[in-house]
Amino acid sequence: MSGRPVWAEVSRSKLLHNFALLRSLAAPAELLAMVKGNAYGHGAAACSRALVEAGAVRLAVTSVEEGVAVRAVCPEVEIVALSGLWPGDADLVLQHRLTPVVWEAAHLEEAARPGAAMAMHLEVDTGMSRQGVPLAELPALLDRLKSFPNLRLDGVMTHFHSPEVLDSPANNEQFERFVTAVDTIFARGFRPQWIHAGNSTSLMFPGSDAVVKLAEQYGAKAMMRPGLALYGYGPRWTGGMGLDFADKLQPVLSWKTRVCSLRTIEPGEVAGYCATFRAERRTRLALLPVGYADGLNRLLSSRNPPEHGGAALIRGRQAPIAGRVSMDLTIVDVTDVPGVQIGDEAVLIGAQGAERITAYDQADLAGTIPYEILCNISARVPRVMVDQGL
Repeated sequence: MSGRPVWAEVSRSKLLHNFALLRSLAAPAELLAMVKGNAYGHGAAACSRALVEAGAVRLAVTSVEEGVAVRAVCPEVEIVALSGLWPGDADLVLQHRLTPVVWEAAHLEEAARPGAAMAMHLEVDTGMSRQGVPLAELPALLDRLKSFPNLRLDGVMTHFHSPEVLDSPANNEQFERFVTAVDTIFARGFRPQWIHAGNSTSLMFPGSDAVVKLAEQYGAKAMMRPGLALYGYGPRWTGGMGLDFADKLQPVLSWKTRVCSLRTIEPGEVAGYCATFRAERRTRLALLPVGYADGLNRLLSSRNPPEHGGAALIRGRQAPIAGRVSMDLTIVDVTDVPGVQIGDEAVLIGAQGAERITAYDQADLAGTIPYEILCNISARVPRVMVDQGL
């Protein structure tokens, strides 16, 4: 690879492994594969193509704009745009054959185009207070929908706010509200063919077949919406639940760079902005051409003790970050990594030898979630699809 040596490797074989695992787990429900947010930072175009080649027939994006980009590489599949309709979106929806998710009267007004049929999914707010029509407002919205004969209600959905908390009564409470919403929708003469709820965690927890049973009750089909699990990260609670399929997920992305400079500093000398790293011994430092403008979280900057800060893997060993992560550069301490040379590969996320750094590891250190770590890898980091022949 020529140019600035910072890149992310996206494993096609691992992505398809996860997709096959989740599809078998979801059966008889079908999958709506999440490729929103640039496929959770993995590259929407390449991941969408790979998933469709593996049998995915429905993909989900955030916005109409994301849907247009995915449609350019996936001409035949259904593409669901999850975040409503903005003024001017309807023409693009029709042109690119997208399926919008709606929940406001304004969405219906935007979608209405004389003589142009449009399928859509309706989101119901069952307790998250984010997207979705509240239960109290659902009858009025359904009446409004009936006034637009060109609009077809093809699916109904909701989203749980705490699916990873297995003993949370909120999961059952939200599902009961969802059942009430579905009852109301069918009682008013609508016949959506898809019923779906939840995310990767919802797909995995015991009793997730409730959505399947609800769909069967109305002659509809159930869908599950895996997101982060597609890219190799399962919910952490599964290890204690005997649900070993989460351990079978394979992280899809590896984030890499190379050592671009080396120097030795003496005890008492400092490194990085504001001199937050001070050498306590003769210290060998390696410079990496990657920083927070690439998405490397600044909260991974060095701390005391060093294991409380971030690290890179070089020559199969942990090299802790020395000083603050800056915009385009990061220093790591390679004193205990023998033989480091300019050009050596440095792994920020991924495996090298017996060592591994995951998005969960970085998230724990930065006080965030792996979704943010992966999605924040910036557009200036090229995504390279590897093992394409597998």
